[in-house]
Amino acid sequence: MNNIFKFSIVTSFLGLWITTHVPENFELALGFILIFTFGMIHGSNDLLIMNKIFEKSKYYSKFSILTAYLLIVLLAVLVFYLLPALALSLFILFSAYHFGEQHWEQSFIKCNNSLKSVFYFCYGMLILYLLFTFNDTGVKSIVFEITGFKITNLFKLPILITLGCFIGIVLALELYSKRLTIEIVLTELFSLLVLAIIFNSSSLIWGFTIYFILWHSIPSLAEQIKFVYGDFKLESTLKYCKSASPYWIISLIGMIALYTIFSDEKHFYSLFFAFIAAVTFPHAFVMVKMFSKKKHEQL
Repeated sequence: MNNIFKFSIVTSFLGLWITTHVPENFELALGFILIFTFGMIHGSNDLLIMNKIFEKSKYYSKFSILTAYLLIVLLAVLVFYLLPALALSLFILFSAYHFGEQHWEQSFIKCNNSLKSVFYFCYGMLILYLLFTFNDTGVKSIVFEITGFKITNLFKLPILITLGCFIGIVLALELYSKRLTIEIVLTELFSLLVLAIIFNSSSLIWGFTIYFILWHSIPSLAEQIKFVYGDFKLESTLKYCKSASPYWIISLIGMIALYTIFSDEKHFYSLFFAFIAAVTFPHAFVMVKMFSKKKHEQL
C-alpha cells in the first residue's frame, strides 16, 4: 500500500465520521469548500502540463494551447446552457473515463490499449453508478433542475451486474497474466467496499466530495507534480501550487460571475455542474495526453 492510498482510506473514514456527527448544512459547506480548493487546484495547471508535453513541438505554441483550451471551456458552457441534457450526459461519460484512467493508469501500463480504455470507462461508471444509486433522490432532483427531465428508478441490476462482471473478468485476466498482483486486486476490491459504505451513509455532495478529493484529486495532484517536476516533494508541491494559483483564482472568479449573471435563470446546482463540466472536458483530454507521454517515456 502506498502512502496516498493509506491517506485516502484513513481520511475516508474521517469523512464517514463527519457524516454521522455534524449537521448536514456544515457537511454541505465543507464539501463545496474542498471541491473549490483541492478539487479545482488539481485541474488548474493544465496549461503548464500541456506546455510540458509539447515543449519540443514546433507546431504548438503556448498561445495556441491557451486558445484551444479556452475555446473548449466556452463551448462546454454554451452546450450546457443550450442543450443541458446532452451536456450532462457527456459530462458523466467523460468523468467516468477520466476517473477510471486516473485510478488505474499506473497499474495497467502494460495492458492492451483498447481493453484498458473500456476498463477505465466501466470502472468510472461503476463508481458513479454506486454514488447515484445510493443517492437517487438527490440525483433525480439535480437532473430535473438541470435538464427539466424527470427520471424514474436509477437502480438497474443488469447495469450493475454488467459493469461488475466486466471489471472482474479483466482483473482476473490481468492477474492470470501476472500483470497485476493479488495484493492490488484485493486492495481495489476493499476500496470499492469502503466507497459503497460511504456513498450509502452520506449525502450526494458529501459522498462525491470524499471520492473526488481523496480518491481522485489528491492522487492526480501527485501524478501531475511528479510529471512536471520529477518528484513529489514539498518543494515541488509548493511550486505546483504557486503556478496553479492564478488559474485557480480566475476559475473562482468565473464561477462567481456565472452565478451572478445567471442566478435568476438557473439554480445553484445547475451552474455548479455546468462549471465543473466546462473545465472537466479539457482537463480529461490533458490527462490523457499526460499519461500517454509518461507511457512513451517509460518504454
